[in-house]
Amino acid sequence: MELRDILAPTGMRRRWWLFRPIDALVALWPVRGKRKGVVVVRMDGIGDMVMFRRALDHYPAAFGVDRSEITVLGCNSWRGLGPEVFDGFNLVTIDEHAYEKKWLYRLKISLWLRRRNFKVAVCDMFMRKVMTADTLVWHSRAEERVVCLPFITERTRAEYGWYLRRATRVIDTGPYPTHESLRHFTFLSALTGRELPPEVPAIPWRDQAPKLPDGAPYVVMNFGSNEPGRRWPFDNFLAVARHCLDAGLRVVFVGAGQEAFAKPRIAELNDANAIDTIGALKLGELVDVLKHAACVLTNDTGPGHLALGVGAPTVLLAGGGHFGSFVPYPPKTRPPGSAFLNHPMECYHCLWVCPKRASRADAFPCVAEISVNQAWEAVRRIVGK
Repeated sequence: MELRDILAPTGMRRRWWLFRPIDALVALWPVRGKRKGVVVVRMDGIGDMVMFRRALDHYPAAFGVDRSEITVLGCNSWRGLGPEVFDGFNLVTIDEHAYEKKWLYRLKISLWLRRRNFKVAVCDMFMRKVMTADTLVWHSRAEERVVCLPFITERTRAEYGWYLRRATRVIDTGPYPTHESLRHFTFLSALTGRELPPEVPAIPWRDQAPKLPDGAPYVVMNFGSNEPGRRWPFDNFLAVARHCLDAGLRVVFVGAGQEAFAKPRIAELNDANAIDTIGALKLGELVDVLKHAACVLTNDTGPGHLALGVGAPTVLLAGGGHFGSFVPYPPKTRPPGSAFLNHPMECYHCLWVCPKRASRADAFPCVAEISVNQAWEAVRRIVGK
């Protein structure tokens, strides 16, 4: 590599330069001993983790190591699932947002990673942040650094290019919008040199009764989302809930503290079979509820993918921002008993930069226009089976 490319690359953002001293400290940090083990960088959300998990089972054979020699470097958002989902692997989670923004935190994590002296660092995330995932792979200073070719825009081309030139191998897993569940096995096939057919996403999970009162089969309403645009209007969830209650089903509303706005509306249903668990469930307890549901009606969120991952019959409401990359699941990897609903529009693949809503608090039109009747019919068909 040219010295100029190493020391003074062009096109890098100001934040990249602010963190540049950390690169030097990590590079100069003395590490002794034999390189060993594999670190798998997964700086992504719960849904992405679910889609990746089946592929991870093939990593021991792909790299010729035991499970115990593989460290999954993940995000704090799914730390609570670790003991069940990553049994046998080493799971280390970090605050990926702090790593991207805070100098001292970034230095602490990068030095920890460097001192581990991994032999191999891997990242097959297509949609990823260069200042987190690619930096972690580079700071590992692993002997082998294997990454997939990411989704690159003109704004990110220079930074991605700089890190990709420092990888020992870059694997092309296909053009946008190839589904993530297919990409993971394309990556594995390239690693192993033999064709590995894609598998239906799934996570290992206990069979434990949920913390709910006994009663009729229940339908879960997962109406929240960190992105307001992906929230199907709550009135629509209530309308489907009324259909479920009229059909003799229980309805379980789930959500974190930010969904507390819905509690008075749920109380207005005035029905003992309408169960409000908002803010009351830990992440593992939520998965127990999802696993035993007769059906889950959900926005495109982490809990929605968790429901699919534990085999719960699921109706997922999909928008068009990057349609096909994450949802809907393609036929080859679509879990049995799942349905994906969407409202087609010409502006699909906007990457969620939507000019068609009045404010950022509104749902994207491609989500909001999915009808109550569509959702209820999908739930009814699944529960009827």
